[in-house]
Amino acid sequence: MAVFQGFPKECVQFFAELSRHNRKDWFERHRQDYERFVLEPSRAFIVELGDCLRTITPNVIADPRTNQSLFRINRDTRFCREKTPYKTHLGLWLWEGVRPRMECSGYYFQLDPEGVMLAAGLYQFPPTHLAEYRRSVADAKLGAGLQRVILKVESVRGNRVEGEQYKRIPRGFSPDHPRADLLRYQGLFGSRSLGFPAKLGTAGFLDLAFEVFRSQEPLHRWLADMVGRLERGAALPQR
Repeated sequence: MAVFQGFPKECVQFFAELSRHNRKDWFERHRQDYERFVLEPSRAFIVELGDCLRTITPNVIADPRTNQSLFRINRDTRFCREKTPYKTHLGLWLWEGVRPRMECSGYYFQLDPEGVMLAAGLYQFPPTHLAEYRRSVADAKLGAGLQRVILKVESVRGNRVEGEQYKRIPRGFSPDHPRADLLRYQGLFGSRSLGFPAKLGTAGFLDLAFEVFRSQEPLHRWLADMVGRLERGAALPQR
């Protein structure tokens, strides 16, 4: 495995060009660029970032294989409106838990022609998670803990806590609930957009990414503990 030396400018250029020429023939002509400027630094970054993250999240999974921490570049056109064959961004995912990777909370890196975004949390709650999330938010201790976590994460400049929300408070909960807004979330994560930081093309980007993820870790921990209750069969009782 190569040592991480940053994401080169050719990595950004590759996705900018792919956005304009999203065709199989173009991709095949530039496959070597993809392997050299995208795959090689991505795999090195995953391994080294995993080592860093284990100092704050000991059980984080950092697997540089495709369809593990490295998202496939091929788009599954069966299930989306966008029918172009390739994704025009790089996505990396390091997660914690024994459930399928996308049912776990974790740390996400995205690079596209607009810049870099780092996030920690769970983008979309599966139905079992959604029920446990709502019970946790409604719980006096856990819900208040989540409120404190959100304040802590958002106290760091550039961080924001977000996620898709339902329009209405879920059935069974009062519209006057003190955490009504939190109850409407379909997923929850902390994010920060970095643009193109000067360190992106250097080994120093690893430290920058780690510092961002460390500032978002409290939200990851709250969500990972929630999923952990499901894994242990210790979900909160039904309301």
